[in-house]
Order: sequence, then C-alpha cells, then structure tokens
Amino acid sequence: MNGLELSRKYFEEVGRPAFEKACPLALERGAVGLVGEGSECFGFDDEISRDHDWGPGFCIWLAEEDYKAFGEEAAKLYDSLPKNFMGYERQRVIKLTSDRVGVHCIPEFYSKYIGLGRAPETFEEWFNLPERFISKVTNGEVWQDPLGEFSKIRNALIAYYPEPVRKRKIAMHAELAAQAGQYNYYRCMQRGNVVAASHALDVFLTNVEDLVFLLNLKYCPYYKWAHRALKALPILGAEVGALMKEIVLADTTDSKKRGEAIEKISALIIAELKRQGLSNSNSDFMLHHANEMFNE
Repeated sequence: MNGLELSRKYFEEVGRPAFEKACPLALERGAVGLVGEGSECFGFDDEISRDHDWGPGFCIWLAEEDYKAFGEEAAKLYDSLPKNFMGYERQRVIKLTSDRVGVHCIPEFYSKYIGLGRAPETFEEWFNLPERFISKVTNGEVWQDPLGEFSKIRNALIAYYPEPVRKRKIAMHAELAAQAGQYNYYRCMQRGNVVAASHALDVFLTNVEDLVFLLNLKYCPYYKWAHRALKALPILGAEVGALMKEIVLADTTDSKKRGEAIEKISALIIAELKRQGLSNSNSDFMLHHANEMFNE
C-alpha cells in the first residue's frame, strides 16, 4: 500500500461520506486529491518514509471566496476525521510540514510553493519560478475538481516552460555544468584541492540533473529524489543516471575514471542538444553550446 493509494481510499471511504453529510459544499465546489510535499506525492514512499508526515490524509482546495465562506467549517470537519485507517495513523513529527494535508485556499497553496497564486503570465515570471517547487504542485493526483480552478493553474504548469524560457534555462545549466565538470574539476585535482574538486563535481551533477529534466520537458524535484526520478526519464535518463552513479562511487582520487564519466555525460547532452535543434556547434565543450544558445 503506497501513500497515494492509501490516501485515496481514505478519502473515498472516510472523507467523502463525512463531507457529503456535514459540509457538502466542499465537495460540490472544491478540488480534492493529494499534491505537494512528501515522497508519497511523487510515488517514492517506502518503509523509511513512514516515520513522519505519512499516512491517511488528503487535500481539499477551495477558491478564495469559498475558503472565506466555509473554509473554517471544512477545516474543522477535516480535523475531526478518524486518525486511524486500515491500520495506519498519520505521523506528524515535523511541525513545519503539518499542513501537507487538509483544507487549503487555492491561491495561497500555489503561492506557498511558486510565489504566485496563479499561473505565470510572462517569460520573466516563468524563468524565475523555482523548478523544484513547481514539481511539488504538479505531482500527485487530483481526484475531482468540479470548478476546475485548481486544475487550471496546475495544467498550465504541467504544460511546461515556454520554449524561449526552456532554452535559456538549458543554456544556463549547460554553462554551469561545463565550467564545473569539464573545466574546474580537473584544475582542482591538479592542484590537489580535493575539497574544491568535490564541490565542482556536486555543481556538475546538480546542473546535469537539471539539464536532463529540461531536455525531457519535466521539472526536476527535490535533490533527494532527483536521481531516482531522472533514471526513469526516456531521454538520457538511464544512461546519464548510470554514469552519475559511476562518478559518485569512484575513488575520490581517481580523477581519470571520474573525468571519463564527465566527458561521456557531456557528450550525451551535447548530442541531445543538437538532436533537439538547440545547438549547431561541433565542440565537445558544453560551454560553447551554451554560448551559442545565449547569443541567439
């Protein structure tokens, strides 16, 4: 039983009957599902996940006027629901994340994660959206949305960045990956500065993750789940994911092995940039491809 399945059963068998009886407007006008923070929203939960903020629970998202009109009533009803279901009890160990489930105001819910209570409207707004937080409002499941207000924003985000924004982000991450991995890592190792070399590798791997997600038109999640999610992506996911693991597992002083993996990853990304028509450069240095994209 994973978290999403458990939560849906809890809503259908416990939540829905209670709200139909005591607060039907919440179901007639509110969106219901489980979206946001937590491994279960990404489908990555396991036994380890169950020590905090995991268990039966769901979200009801109300339009601002509805939240003002009967949000408090709906929240009190939600809080009165049984805490135990099918042998599970929701664990709330971390106070800061205790609002992952319950009744929410739609614009406030989105503002919490992306800084906007609506879908972005300009290239600047799109570019400044925190990608790892967008993943938190586009994950999980929405089981009903009679008014469509919650899903309208969600679907606009799922449709992904406008292409000029995506291209700019790809160029930015390609530049950072090239500088850190294809250039500075080697120089740091030549100087015997293994701490700086470790930082360079981290910057390289982080930006490679962003690149692979951007090339797949997907949002990169929180770092704890990024590599796991990356490996399932159809474009470069398996190949790059395996090479990233090879880099991490290599001996710290084995700069040759790590360097070879860095160049293999870079070559794969460059080939995909060219395949998607994002670069025409024949260079094997990602920075040159980034510069070409920046200059267009």
